[in-house]
Amino acid sequence: MPKVVVAMSGGVDSSVAAALLKQQGYEVMGMMMRLWSEPGKEETNRCCTPDSMGQARRVAAKLDIPFYVVDAKDVFRKTVVEYFLEGYAAGGTPNPCLVCNRSIRWEFLLNHALALGADFMATGHYVRRNDERGRIALLRAVDPSKDQSYVLHVLTQEKLRRALFPVGEYPKTEIRKIAESFGLPTASRPDSQDLCFLAGEDYRNFLQRNAAEMLKPGEIVTTDGRVVGHHNGLPNYTIGQRKGLGLASPVPLFVITKHATRNTLVVGTADELGSSALTAKDVNWISGAAPAEPFRAQVKIRYTARPAWAWVTPLNGEQAQVQFDLPARDVTAGQAAVFYVEDEVLGGGIIQ
Repeated sequence: MPKVVVAMSGGVDSSVAAALLKQQGYEVMGMMMRLWSEPGKEETNRCCTPDSMGQARRVAAKLDIPFYVVDAKDVFRKTVVEYFLEGYAAGGTPNPCLVCNRSIRWEFLLNHALALGADFMATGHYVRRNDERGRIALLRAVDPSKDQSYVLHVLTQEKLRRALFPVGEYPKTEIRKIAESFGLPTASRPDSQDLCFLAGEDYRNFLQRNAAEMLKPGEIVTTDGRVVGHHNGLPNYTIGQRKGLGLASPVPLFVITKHATRNTLVVGTADELGSSALTAKDVNWISGAAPAEPFRAQVKIRYTARPAWAWVTPLNGEQAQVQFDLPARDVTAGQAAVFYVEDEVLGGGIIQ
C-alpha cells in the first residue's frame, strides 16, 4: 500500500485531498507546517492559526489518520519573508507564494514527508498531473476559476513524480459536496486568498513595520523625465496604478515603472502603459529541458491575469524572451510569466 503525506492547512481542499486518497487505498498521513508570524501576531498567520491547526486535527481524527506538525518558522522567515522584503527593496512586486511552493512546500515539507517513509506528497492545489511517455505533464485544473497551476510552474520532474493533486480533477462546488459526504468539519470553511503572513492586512503596513527604510519619498517623473510630483515610497505603488498618485494632469496618468536605484516613480498615459515584450529569469522548464525553438504559447503574467498569446524564445542562462501579439498591460517585475500550450504548463520564470 503506497504511503502519502497530505500537506494540510485546515481548509476544505486539503481535507478532501486526504479523504479521497484514503478512499483510493493509500496509507495517508496528515502534516501541517507551523509558519512564521510577526512577533505579537502569532495567532494571525492564516496558514497555521490555532483554529486552522484545530480544524486539521479534527479532520485527521475523522479520517483516522496520523497527524504531524512541523516547525517551519525559521526557514519560512529566511526564505519567503526575506524574498518578499528584498523584492520590494529592488523595486519589484514579488510573489512570495512562488518561492514558498518551490522551497518550503516542495522541498522542506517534501523532505519531511520522505523521512516518514512516504512515497508521495499531496496538496489541495487545483491542478492536474498526467504521466505520458516517461515524463509528467502539469495541467490546468478542471475548474478554471480555481486553477492554481500558475504558482506550481516551479515544480520539476523529480518533484512531480512525488506529487499528487486529488482535487484538481473536480470543480470547487463538487469538493464541498465531497467534504459534506465524508462528514468533514471543514466542508463550509471559507477560502483564504491572502498572503498567509500578512493575516489579511495591507502589505504596506507590514513593510512599514519591518522595512521602513525602503519607504523613502522621491520624485514622480514622466517617461520623458519631467518631474510632476513626489511619491511616499516606491513599494506603496503598483504598475498600472492610477488612483492615489496625487497628480494634477489634463489626462489620466498611470504608474509605468519604478526605478529603485534612483528612487523615482515613472508615470505615463494609458498608451504608454502596455509592454510588447518581457524577459523572464530563473526559468523552470517542467519537462527538464528548454524547447529547442521559439514556440507559440499563452502567457500569464499574474495569478489572476488572462492568458495572452505570445511567442516564447528560450535563452541561455535560464532565461526566456516573451513577445506578445498585443501589448500587455501591468507587466510587473517580480511576478511570474508562465507559459501554457493548451492545458499544459511548459514552465515559467520571474519577470525582470
